[in-house]
Parts: sequence; structure tokens; C-alpha cells
Amino acid sequence: MDLTREEESALKGEHGEIMQMAYRILVATGEATDADKLIPIEWAHLSGVNYNTIGDAGEEFLSNISKDARVSVKTTLNPMGFDIDNVANYGLDENFISKQLSIRNSYETMGVIPSFSCIPYEIFEIPKDGTQVAFAESNAAIHANSFDCLKTNKESAFSALASAIVGKSPYSSLRKDDSPNITINMKVKNPNELTYGMLGFFAGKIGDTSVNISGLAEMDKRQCKAMCGGMGTSGTCAKFIFDKGDSDCEKVDFDEKEMKNVHDELNTAEKGDVITLGSPQLGLDEISDLTSMLKGRSFKKRCMVFLPRTVKEQAKKIGYTTELERAGCEILSDCCTCLTPLINKENVDAVTTNSIKGAFYLKNSNGVDVNLKSLSEIIQDETR
Repeated sequence: MDLTREEESALKGEHGEIMQMAYRILVATGEATDADKLIPIEWAHLSGVNYNTIGDAGEEFLSNISKDARVSVKTTLNPMGFDIDNVANYGLDENFISKQLSIRNSYETMGVIPSFSCIPYEIFEIPKDGTQVAFAESNAAIHANSFDCLKTNKESAFSALASAIVGKSPYSSLRKDDSPNITINMKVKNPNELTYGMLGFFAGKIGDTSVNISGLAEMDKRQCKAMCGGMGTSGTCAKFIFDKGDSDCEKVDFDEKEMKNVHDELNTAEKGDVITLGSPQLGLDEISDLTSMLKGRSFKKRCMVFLPRTVKEQAKKIGYTTELERAGCEILSDCCTCLTPLINKENVDAVTTNSIKGAFYLKNSNGVDVNLKSLSEIIQDETR
């Protein structure tokens, strides 16, 4: 990598231990990904927030560096493990709660915006086209590249944090090249958000860094997010490029057979004990749609709805939260279906969800089975 004189001096420790550590991470990442240099970024989004994922070592690391480290660009944060407003209702271990709060405090001390959301693209203003960012959350990175006209690699928790501190990121992968190696022809008719999630999961498995997609109709926000969430769980691919199928690269159909294969892989139960909605978290438009779909109806079993705190506050002002709670929904902010200790195999055998991302992590990380249905099917089957 070509480093400037200032970058070289920081790497040698002449600007302090924190900057030296951050530059070491970025240079190691850049060398591993054939980066030419480091380039400035304007926004970082961090993962590595949930105590379930980073553990004691992560909590201690953040506590130590937060004494001196400060972010140098706008930096937002992924969901944590619980909603502080109702954490007492879930019987969580006191050690988990205290360690999670320590993680939150460390990030806030470093100047990170405590957004606790996996959908920063819905709750913050999107910068101008072509802006370089560093997003560690997989669905957010894919959404940024594919729908928001931003540029980011699929960052790790460490590389995104280092980028937030330094204000730079390696110029490699999707930052300089987004030439797909494959075109996927969408052949499924009348797709819903679950279909798009399965398409994303399929694309993530067979794509390299980016894929062409052809044959798509106009998508709503829920469908776009579902596709990004699906892709983010199954591989390293981090961008959809939408074309008419006339590119020269290899072509593969996503048809009813491929969709069934994905569904069979992730759908492991005929019914769920609890319903979860929000992986990625729900935005205000989706909350509005859900409220309309539930008009006069209520869930027959427990339904957990995950959304960012900013969206919860907006929904409360409009009256959506009152309607959802009347319908039997538990509304949780700051956390997500994925990797939360609020859902575990000791008290839940299976979960019903419309999220491919949620299904993947609920099964592989939380150890519970999954019943996959579209939102319209959930409303039809699980309400009265």
C-alpha cells in the first residue's frame, strides 16, 4: 500500500497508541484485500455492539480504548442486546445487562451516535452519490452500495471502528471495482418480501463481491431490505447491480425450484411459539403498513416488533404504537431479532418470522427452529 508521510508516522506510533492501533488494523486489512492506498470516508457504521457477540474480551477492549480513542467522522451504531426501557421484563442475567451497558457507555464516550440500529440508511440523511463510507453491518453495507449510491466494502467490526477513528478506509474491493461475475435472472412471479429475502440469500451464496440482477419489478422498502438482509447472511457479496440481463457474465435463474431450496434450508418448523418482526429493523413506513394490516385484528400469540428508537418515537407521536400494542405487539427498540438474548432455546422452541436474516441467526446462533412466512401470511394465520 502507498501511505502518505503522515500515515507512515501514525503507523510508527508517532501520533499515539490509539492511532497506531487503528492504522495497523487498516493497513493489515488493506494488504489482505489488495488495497492501493487509504482514502477518506465521511461516515462509519459500527457492529460489535451486542455483548452476545463480542463477549468479555470485546467489552474490556472497548472499555480500555474509550479512555483515549475518539471517532473523527460521523459514526453510528448497530443494535445492542435489549431495550433498556423494558429489560426488567425478560429476566436477563445481571452480568449481561451490566456488560452491555458498559459497551454502550464506551461507544458513547468515543463520540459514537447511540443509534442502535441496523438500518442507518432509513434514520439518517444519505450523503451525495459516490460518498465513501465504512459500514460493518452487512445489510447496511449492501443497501448503501446497491440502493443509496454510496461506496463501502463489507467491513468487519474492527476495520469499521479503525476507520471511524482515523477517518479513512482501504481503497479496495467495491470501492474501486464492482464488476459482477454472474447475472441472476429473477423468474419468480408475484414476489413478496420473503421471496426477495430468499433471492438475496441465493445471490450471496453464488456471487463474488457483486452480482447483476435482472427481471425485477419495482420494490418497496420492505422488499429492498429483505434482499439486502438475505444477501448479508450467506456470503461476502456486497452489491446488487440492476440490469436487463444483457451482460456477458454467467447467467443463472432464480426460479421456483431455487426458491424452494432456500426455503427448505431455513424453514425448520411448521409453527412458531412466538412471532418476530424486524430483521432488519422496521422503519416508519413498515410500521405504518403493519398498523393498517392489523386494523381490528390482534395476534393470537406473542409478537415481538423490533425498530430503532427514533422510529419508535415517531410512531408513538402518530399513534401507531398504541394501535400495535392493542393488537398484542411487544415493541422493542435498540435491539433486533438477530443475536438477542431475549429469544433463546430455553424458553422458545420455534419462531415465526418473515425475515431470512432473522431465520439464519435464530437457528445458527440462538439455537431455535424457524417457521418462515411472508408478512401477509403471518397476519392471516396468526391473528384473529
